[in-house]
Amino acid sequence: MRTTAAGCRMSVGALLNGLLVSVVAALLWKYSKLSEHAALLEEELHMTRQSQELSQAHIDYHVALQALQEHGTRMVCTGKMHTDRICRFDYLCYCSEAEEFVFFHSNSSVMLPNLGSRRFQPALLDLSSVEDHNTQYFNFLELPVAALKFMPKPVFVPDVTLILNRFNPDNLMHVFHDDLIPAFYTMKQYSDLDDEARLVFMEGWAEGPHFDLYRLLSSKQPLLKEQLRNFGKLMCFTKSYVGLSKMTTWYQYGFVQPQGPKANMLVSGNEIRQFARALMEKMNITRGEEMKKDGGNAEDDKEKKAEYIVVFSRSATRLIVNEAELIMALAQEFQMRVVTVSLEEQSFPGIVQVISRASMLVSMHGAQLITSLFLPRGAAVVELFPFAVNPEQYTPYKTLATLPGMDLHYVSWRNTKEENTITHPDRPWEQGGIAHLEKEERERILASKDVPRHLCCRNPEWLYRIYQDTLVDIPSFVEVLKEGMKTKPSVKKSKSTSTVHPGRVREAQCQTLVQTPNEAKLTVSWQIPWNLKYLKVREVKYEVWIQEQGENTYMPYILPQQNYTFSENIKPFTTYLVWVRCIFNKNLLGPFADVLMCRT
Repeated sequence: MRTTAAGCRMSVGALLNGLLVSVVAALLWKYSKLSEHAALLEEELHMTRQSQELSQAHIDYHVALQALQEHGTRMVCTGKMHTDRICRFDYLCYCSEAEEFVFFHSNSSVMLPNLGSRRFQPALLDLSSVEDHNTQYFNFLELPVAALKFMPKPVFVPDVTLILNRFNPDNLMHVFHDDLIPAFYTMKQYSDLDDEARLVFMEGWAEGPHFDLYRLLSSKQPLLKEQLRNFGKLMCFTKSYVGLSKMTTWYQYGFVQPQGPKANMLVSGNEIRQFARALMEKMNITRGEEMKKDGGNAEDDKEKKAEYIVVFSRSATRLIVNEAELIMALAQEFQMRVVTVSLEEQSFPGIVQVISRASMLVSMHGAQLITSLFLPRGAAVVELFPFAVNPEQYTPYKTLATLPGMDLHYVSWRNTKEENTITHPDRPWEQGGIAHLEKEERERILASKDVPRHLCCRNPEWLYRIYQDTLVDIPSFVEVLKEGMKTKPSVKKSKSTSTVHPGRVREAQCQTLVQTPNEAKLTVSWQIPWNLKYLKVREVKYEVWIQEQGENTYMPYILPQQNYTFSENIKPFTTYLVWVRCIFNKNLLGPFADVLMCRT
């Protein structure tokens, strides 16, 4: 009996000990889980703080992480080829250690277009507006979302971002033509790329001398590739657009063929001027032509007295040696005030303020001439070229000035006197030096009187000649300018209808008449395009194409009236296909109406 009681006491003790151990273990487990949860919360809070450092926009880190883990990355692109493609991503990530973008796959991921290995032939898209340049390609690596468990915790960028490459941020022409104007219109293309969007530059350059201009595109500070390292090893952009529209570029730099205007330009001066107006508003500058009021002769006289010429002054290379003499000649010839501007000595907004009200801009060939896009309508652009440099081979600013709707008058002058040039053969090669070349090559360059057409970008003869300083021959300069200004069109403000295209002709029909077994007539008639009755058009004509069915050639006609009877080359018992369209002012073509099938 005693043994049984003792055994019971031992069993109860053991039971209590067991319960105590279980309770302690449970408490320890709970404490461990609480500590782990607290650590996770602390880490999430830290990652959230890092995300907040990037933006004032609020982000729920846990929700963002869960969205990435469940849905992965999603991509939908526009454009058929890598040269015209822009892609929108949700949760596109960037690994700063690998310097690679990462697409995380889940069962909910979307990838359109799904190109497979064609994505590498040669790339998904161009990060720059410079077409098909092998330093500007964009692609990404792929990982399953499960890989996130083994990677650093991501930092989320809550802003809508535009990810792109700047092509050459040290050169003002490239800044505007390749970066600012394309980015401006890419942002217009997508409604959520608004003033609150953030630009991310992935080319790897430092800020550069013109970074303030990039800041004008958004209220948020742009991010450089190097800065991404400061925010974490894995950054995920909650919503981003990658790539730039190329629709606004007008010039190709000679990577495949010698430089010149793009073959198929899609931009007009109207779009360039709208961009210029928007940028000026950001700089708090009022365009000169917007200050002009409709008024009488007194107002016209006042404007005439206020007219002036701007000369771009350079202080380092490509100098106008007799700049003071040139300024005096301009003032005497045009009876206008002449002012100088300099990128080295003045603020960019200050320069734009002056140029935006000028009657003429005079400059040596160079990137500073891109500022001509701020000139008022009717102004003249006068570009000077050093000895042996053919103006017809280097035309980015001529092309800009002559875009339809820019309404600028372009004149070029070329130094044809070798004794009026100062060369610098001992400078570094990138500033035109040729001392590093073989003697035979140096002698060939020195003997040459005209730089031959060439590819970009390190042709030594081109660099040697373009970096010359020039003593401008004043008599020939004034003569060229006077002759060029004779063809300057009226300064009257262009009307918006000047670039309006006609619509389709309406109610096109045909009638036929067989007169003899060998003679027939075909009468075609139509009504005017619907939009013509609302427009004031100087000249309206109609283009008619007639093609015998089964033949490859057609007969074109330009007609002033809305009906016409054709008899020449019209055969009896034959079917003809007929197209009709309207033409405004000789070059504004409308679409063809539906083809007519006419049986004689």
